[in-house]
Amino acid sequence: MPQKKNYDVIILGTGPAGLQAAIHAARKKVSVLVMGKETKSSLFHAHVENFCCIFNITGEEILNVGRQQAANFGADLLEEDVLNILPDGQQFKIISESGTELHTKSLIVATGTARNKLGVAGEKDFLGRGVSYCVECDANFFKGEDVAVVGGASAAAGGALTLLDYAKTVNLIYEQLDVTDALATELKKSNVVIHADAKVQEISGDTGVKEIILADGSKIAVTGVFIELGARGVMELAAHIGIQFDDEMKYIDTNKKMETNVPGVFAAGDICGPPWQMAKAVGEGCVAGIAAATYAKKMRSSDS
Repeated sequence: MPQKKNYDVIILGTGPAGLQAAIHAARKKVSVLVMGKETKSSLFHAHVENFCCIFNITGEEILNVGRQQAANFGADLLEEDVLNILPDGQQFKIISESGTELHTKSLIVATGTARNKLGVAGEKDFLGRGVSYCVECDANFFKGEDVAVVGGASAAAGGALTLLDYAKTVNLIYEQLDVTDALATELKKSNVVIHADAKVQEISGDTGVKEIILADGSKIAVTGVFIELGARGVMELAAHIGIQFDDEMKYIDTNKKMETNVPGVFAAGDICGPPWQMAKAVGEGCVAGIAAATYAKKMRSSDS
């Protein structure tokens, strides 16, 4: 559990952008929390050979050092995904997958951009015709219909619970559930239909999705399939606070201070666009960390 419930800066993402932001923000003597799971960073399984001044090092080693540096400067680290971001006056409320409610004056989004695909027949064919990767974006299109969410992490579990407010029936399909006990309990108490130890083999239909075919040959009749294989994506998290994306709705728009269109919200790393290089992520993280800390200090002064 985090040591506090109120922070000056909360950083979403434990990759190089998020950790560099944490180091610089913490050095500005503000309270900092970094949220996310280290193993989910795209750097974790990489081998780095083109980062200035460093030879032959693994991504895991870099992240471990970065986490220790952030902690040494005073940042807290929470190995949990984020389920929701909500406006809280001039501040922001963060809900973690364990149900913990946190508050922050400023926010840095450094979650990366990867969209995990199932890689099954019909997935690509029915994209936009029943297949979606964003519950918050597309839930409204499936009011009163039967839908399925595929995945066993926090994005899938949280998405399934959200869809209960829209769909007639919500199915959750996963091979293994990897969420906090609190979220697992909430799922079990809900009306979500659980398909445990199940693997999707095919998404089938005609002009739109009609059913999911599982590896054991059984079928689930649905008109919507939400593929949510990791933590909640930026599109979902940004939905409630109005963060502006580029024209293709892929990357967050920022200025030179890594500020978004929402006061107090900053972004850094892959979510701001290519090139997909650690050097870029670290540089943007540095700028975002300093800017977010400066913003939070101004807010503290205005509150006093």
